[in-house]
Amino acid sequence: MIEESGSPAFDVVVIGASQAGLAVGSHLVRRGVRFVIVDAGSDIGDVWGSRWDSLRLFTPAQYSGLPGMAFPEPKDTYPSKDDVVSYLHNYASRLDLPVRLSTKVTSLSGSDGGYRMATANGELIARQVVVATGPFQLPFVPPVARDLDDSVVQIHSAAYRNPDQLPADAVLVVGGGNSGFQIAGELAATRKVVLAVGQRMPSLPQRLLGKDLFWWLSGIGFMKVSTDSRLGRKLATRDVLIGSSPRALRRAGVAMRGRLMNAAGRRVRFEGGSELDIDAIIWATGYRPDFSWIDVPSIKDTNGEILHRRGLTDVPGLCFVGLPWQYTRGSALIGFVKDDAAFIADHIASQLDRRHREATHPVRGHP
Repeated sequence: MIEESGSPAFDVVVIGASQAGLAVGSHLVRRGVRFVIVDAGSDIGDVWGSRWDSLRLFTPAQYSGLPGMAFPEPKDTYPSKDDVVSYLHNYASRLDLPVRLSTKVTSLSGSDGGYRMATANGELIARQVVVATGPFQLPFVPPVARDLDDSVVQIHSAAYRNPDQLPADAVLVVGGGNSGFQIAGELAATRKVVLAVGQRMPSLPQRLLGKDLFWWLSGIGFMKVSTDSRLGRKLATRDVLIGSSPRALRRAGVAMRGRLMNAAGRRVRFEGGSELDIDAIIWATGYRPDFSWIDVPSIKDTNGEILHRRGLTDVPGLCFVGLPWQYTRGSALIGFVKDDAAFIADHIASQLDRRHREATHPVRGHP
């Protein structure tokens, strides 16, 4: 259900109505918690809807569902971004989750044992807060972009939709992650494309011996490897390409280059000394966290990253969900965030139960 503004006092406010926030909400409903989910977007799934047109999940439908509702696409098919938007909308409706849209939280601070949030639609007060704003916050563009001529079309992958946004000439894609590989592959059908990769990532095939990659990863326990382990901490420092490879891109006509070093006018230079004149550039260079709106001491490191253990901070009542490698590789994936969501919801419910017991049965001091 889409909530209208009402009483500002809740047990819990969940900030973010994409997969992480909705998954937490589904668990809070089962536990009888009074909560609301707020989102800056005008509709559920807005973040997914803003991605490029041809985007498809690399998790198949059977590994892309949230708690209590399977993804309604055939097994071993790969949902489009529009499929995801539709699914999230239907999920919130079917579970009757209390969602308030167009409610951007502009500040979050502690207040009288709880939290106070300023929004464009007024103030919210809650005993506990779950921040579920996801990993896609501030698009990052390297400083070298400032050295390119104004005639070079520059688009971050966050704003890329389809090839029609670009001139039909030489296009450079910068970024060696899944987004960079997918966009370069799409553009190669109609343009001369170069992909600049600073750090090569391991590449895994989408299917192996007739089974989807996630069948294998789930079967061998990879998706459960956590940051509590040495292996998990090591894996968390480096991403993996799924269903993409340099060899496949070369077959599609994409030229590979090393790290982009500098630029002047329309000419760019790569690691190793090779140079290229370009007409357009796609910055598939990822995102940086933006938690500047959270005014709660001691929850961030010097880089602005959240300090937590499986989403729990050292500040009582403030939790996170949906962060990359929050606990496992699946923490930021639509079909695997459910484990972290259940953990956070259990923690919230236990804290509320403890408060209730203390309020109804106060501990008396000894004489």
